[in-house]
Amino acid sequence: MSTLKRVFGFDQLRPGQEAVISAVLAGRSAAAIFPTGSGKSLCYQLPALHLPHLTLVISPLLALMQDQLAFLHAHGIAAASIDSAQSREQSMEVMNRARSGELKILMISVERLKNERFRNFIAQVPISLLVVDEAHCISEWGHNFRPDYLKLPDYQRQFGIKQVLLLTATATPRVIADMREKFAIAEADVVTTGFYRPNLNLLVEPVPGGAKAQRLQQWLAPRRGQASIVYVTQQKTAEQVAECLARDGLAVSAYHAGMGHEVRESIQRRFMAGELECIVATIAFGMGIDKRDIRNVVHFDLPKSVENYSQEIGRAGRDGQASDCLVLASRDGLSVLENFVYGDTPELAGIRAVLDDLRAAGTGGQWELMLGQLSEHSNIRALPLKTLLVQLELRGIIAPRYAYFAEYRFKLLLEDEALLAQFEGERRQFVEAILACSKRARTWSTLDFDALYRQYGAERARVVKALDYFQEKGWLELESKQMTEVYVVLDGGFESETLAADLHAHFCAHEASEIGRIQAMLGLFESRECLSRRLALYFGDEQAPERCGHCSVCQGHVATLPQPPELPPLSGRDARALGAAFVEKHRQYAGHEPSHECLTRFLCGVTTPLFTKLKARQLAGFAALEEYPYAEVRGWLTASFV
Repeated sequence: MSTLKRVFGFDQLRPGQEAVISAVLAGRSAAAIFPTGSGKSLCYQLPALHLPHLTLVISPLLALMQDQLAFLHAHGIAAASIDSAQSREQSMEVMNRARSGELKILMISVERLKNERFRNFIAQVPISLLVVDEAHCISEWGHNFRPDYLKLPDYQRQFGIKQVLLLTATATPRVIADMREKFAIAEADVVTTGFYRPNLNLLVEPVPGGAKAQRLQQWLAPRRGQASIVYVTQQKTAEQVAECLARDGLAVSAYHAGMGHEVRESIQRRFMAGELECIVATIAFGMGIDKRDIRNVVHFDLPKSVENYSQEIGRAGRDGQASDCLVLASRDGLSVLENFVYGDTPELAGIRAVLDDLRAAGTGGQWELMLGQLSEHSNIRALPLKTLLVQLELRGIIAPRYAYFAEYRFKLLLEDEALLAQFEGERRQFVEAILACSKRARTWSTLDFDALYRQYGAERARVVKALDYFQEKGWLELESKQMTEVYVVLDGGFESETLAADLHAHFCAHEASEIGRIQAMLGLFESRECLSRRLALYFGDEQAPERCGHCSVCQGHVATLPQPPELPPLSGRDARALGAAFVEKHRQYAGHEPSHECLTRFLCGVTTPLFTKLKARQLAGFAALEEYPYAEVRGWLTASFV
């Protein structure tokens, strides 16, 4: 407790924190399931100061890392991150601090663990605790599932890390069970503090789509000067709504992933400093943002799920003061939300293309792939493709070996002879071999690993280690690209048609689960029982009061979400004419007409890797039917082309 006061300035721990911190300091793995803003981060920050070695934190977003690092630095704690925004020199400096034992906390993304150079480095550093932030990403049954998180239990064993701490604000009972099982956490060491926050007023107001902008202006008018976040689904909506509010004189900005990194950083800083009173954002904004006086969170469009809703309203009222969380509810954007889900289900033909590629390697063989190339070849988006690879792992067909950059190139900062003069004997011969097997352009040399191995028997790991060492010494500048993942094929004798159908069924089940998640959200917003209670029960918390007294239902306003304007029946459209430009372009490229599924995606505006290649957005008919339910368009096309 003396560290708590001396370093962090807190007199006492919040509910749940003491149990988690005690478990970690006693040498046990634990999980903290606390609502957003309830102090999960302290559960690793405080123990990190008492543990003998490094605490390694896996965090899914750069914004999360930056916010937590700013807090740690402000309290004089030796913490750093390695992330994509850094220069190579900055990364090397952080690695050196970790090696020397100077760092107490190192933050990385899970993808960093696929980097062979980083893995070589981290294997040399003793680690006391592995922390997984946003740990619900581990579960396929949670929202924001990230396939690479499934590999964390293997990494834990590989690096000999004895303890794990899982942190999340949004985990249903099913997801918690999944997390516990994957990391062997005792039930007693899963600490849940409940999801009910008495200072949040949950308000659902049915508003037809065309009237939402005006209602938002009215609602925010008496709240001028208060910090507010307005969440929207699409980037263009963020721009339009921000423009609309700016005309009312609000200090407001849009915020979305289409903006440059520096622009987003600047907007975030201005909001944190109080220069902007309102942000109109896609879900790209908010994770890890610890602004304690956000008084209003508005969902202009429907959130993606109950979990997303809970996470986003959790950014309001962290100072404990009453805050309003309003949903301007209608079914207008429902098709757009569902289209995101349908677009992530691979076509059966795409799954078969991956299996054919894998099968060519044969049992016991090595299967090498570049995700971008395989995504383009199979027409499967990157995230579902990663999920497909994980499913193949879970079925015992492949096992990950390592990932490496296919290409390394370097620029010598001293003459060849000066570099060779640093070494003697066998080591000098080894460096000579590296130089001899490097194809030199004007200033950059590209390394030929195959030639190095054939002619000199030089192992790749040793070469990469040597190049890193040369860079540390300032003898060369190093660049790497084309991430290649290497798997060993454990079982290449599968029956392709059967396995493809099985995997496709898995994705279809996940699709149905995600559509069900959207329906659960609609059920929450149209609930006749207390919204606070209903939300808590979704996450398995039965401690919330029967009636909170301050949600829209408790105030006597049960919402019925208005239907979108009725669309003309599809039966009156000409399917062949609508898709003609795309069908012709597809035929020229692939030699055959697109499947009904592929054409459905084109007409509903659901992007795929193939569409990017064909520049489909520029073709007549793209997104012509985006307002219609995807399943309805698919059924109509199938009937039209019989």
